Amino acid sequence: MKQQKILALTLSQLQQLYQKELPQVVQLARTNPHPQQFKESLSAYLQSNPAYDSDALHQLQLLIRYDGANLHELSTNRPVASTTLGALHAFLADALDEEAETDLFIDLFFQFKRLTQPPRPLPSPQRIKSWSERWPSGLDAQVQTIRSANKERMVHVLIQKIEHRRHTPSRYRFAEGADYEEKYRQVCAWWDDFRFHLAMAAKTPSEVNRLLGNSLSPETMYLLGRARKKGMPFFVTPYYLSLLNCTHQGYDDESLRSYILYSPQLVEAYGHIRAWEREDMVQDGKPNAAGWLLPDGHNIHRRYPETAILIPDTMGRACGGLCASCQRMYDFQSKRLGFEFEELRPKETWEKKLRRLMAYFEEDTQLRDILITGGDALMSQNKTLRNLLEAVYRMAVRKRKANATRPDGEKYAELQRVRLGTRLPVYLPMRVNDELVEILREFKEKASAVGVSQFFIQTHFQTPLELTPQACEALHKLQQAGWLITNQLVFNVAVSRRGHTEKLRRLLHQLGVVSYYTFSVKGFEENRAVFTPACRSMQERCEEKHPTRATDRNVLNLPGIGKSMTFSWVGSLPDGRRILCFDHDRTRRHSPIIDSLGKVYIVENKSVAAYLRQLDGLGEETEEYATIWNYTTGQTQPRFSLYAYPEFPFRLTGRMSNLQLQ
Repeated sequence: MKQQKILALTLSQLQQLYQKELPQVVQLARTNPHPQQFKESLSAYLQSNPAYDSDALHQLQLLIRYDGANLHELSTNRPVASTTLGALHAFLADALDEEAETDLFIDLFFQFKRLTQPPRPLPSPQRIKSWSERWPSGLDAQVQTIRSANKERMVHVLIQKIEHRRHTPSRYRFAEGADYEEKYRQVCAWWDDFRFHLAMAAKTPSEVNRLLGNSLSPETMYLLGRARKKGMPFFVTPYYLSLLNCTHQGYDDESLRSYILYSPQLVEAYGHIRAWEREDMVQDGKPNAAGWLLPDGHNIHRRYPETAILIPDTMGRACGGLCASCQRMYDFQSKRLGFEFEELRPKETWEKKLRRLMAYFEEDTQLRDILITGGDALMSQNKTLRNLLEAVYRMAVRKRKANATRPDGEKYAELQRVRLGTRLPVYLPMRVNDELVEILREFKEKASAVGVSQFFIQTHFQTPLELTPQACEALHKLQQAGWLITNQLVFNVAVSRRGHTEKLRRLLHQLGVVSYYTFSVKGFEENRAVFTPACRSMQERCEEKHPTRATDRNVLNLPGIGKSMTFSWVGSLPDGRRILCFDHDRTRRHSPIIDSLGKVYIVENKSVAAYLRQLDGLGEETEEYATIWNYTTGQTQPRFSLYAYPEFPFRLTGRMSNLQLQ
């Protein structure tokens, strides 16, 4: 029976399938009235056949061993019970209500079938190519034709918006007495000005819909209306909206829509979203979840010994758009990030605060890597960014000078890497102007002379459709400044389709952009609609990644611990969601707090069956994903050598400062 049909079976139909395909398992359940007896008999039965696939056998034994265990789920900080085999016993003994969910038993069915099925060969290069070629890019002629029509329509909408605006910025007002043709030419000229798109960004559902030719459905508009009433921010530039396809024919733009249109789960959860990265919750004088003591406020985030994130009190706390699966949605909800640009301009106190933040980096024994992000690092004005980079440069100079007086073995880590986190090459590529390029070039030249050797623009292309001619020009300009551009994407449902991410990697590789991370969506309920299970991430990594250009690692950000994809499936909830036991990434240094954490358990946000049904709803042939059930364990890939820190020509102190373990 094909996978698609199994996904649609009712509970009684699924029982019949078990009876037909797995009669021995059904017999064990019905002849052992107690769940514990069933598990013991099942374990003995599995061990009795030496011909069974060893990986499948090990997985089922692991589920038996963990059945009935009460585990501590790290993301929610709550206990969770694994009832996998107990639920299977009740199902096969016909002791479940017909309304019970089927997803757990579908998952287990495929695990039992793995015992005797020969392993499928990996997809051929031709097959992978056919998958990836399904996805057009923003450089394709047909796509550009649709987008040219979008721009034409939007120019007329923007003329009306400017004419009826009560408080239009003086920069974008029409001359007194200008006729319509003059207004049209003026808006076309403004289109290439990034500040125009920021000023004209859609901030309400009705504005979004108007720029999209009133193509959004009544259901979508109702949902977005609810989001606005709850205080959710909207901010989408005309440029990015012009990338969508409103024609109902041509290219599939779900990968774009899933980033700017909110799901019912996200809207429902907004207002009580919790921070997945528990280390981002900072209290004065207390260590964060990773054990690091941080300056007061929310400017520095830290998880690892070598690196820390700096979020400045500038326009860098804003973005070029709000991504629906943003890992900092908690901060938008808490008003620490936002789109009120006037409020985000640097205050007089910022310079003093910046000196204190730089002192934190300067006086820390292990920090050698600073990631300036937000929000978005390139949302800061050029003058502000220049001043920020100058402060980083001076800090690097002071730290190096102070090291000269310290004996070998007691020296501090000096600054080696500077990163700017930005999605503006995607959301607002015209922001990358000549002045910005000169600022970046000057900083690199100065900082290189004091030991900084790695300069990364860390950007975020999610889909080949975002690679437009304007975006490519922005990437080229940034490369002219001498900075390496790396890319990380969020592996949500839309981009997890066969071949999609590999197509993006290939195009980025051709443009000289290096793939950095492929992140799994964090699993709280607000992200359920876009969450992709870890097994699909592992399947994509093993079956689709090109061995030479796939320099990224597929990972999940674990709360307080860091990035990892080393896991085992140890149990499930009654609705089929898997419980994964994670280990930290042992290829890099962590806070010593990991030594006291023990095993890390995370409950996934949706079952594998629910994910496959979503793919079916997007028009995917689920049989193409048939091997997904085989990926029940994962191993974090080693870091690509390009991302390794250089060795210092001296011995560092082993002491860690700003650390307090509880």
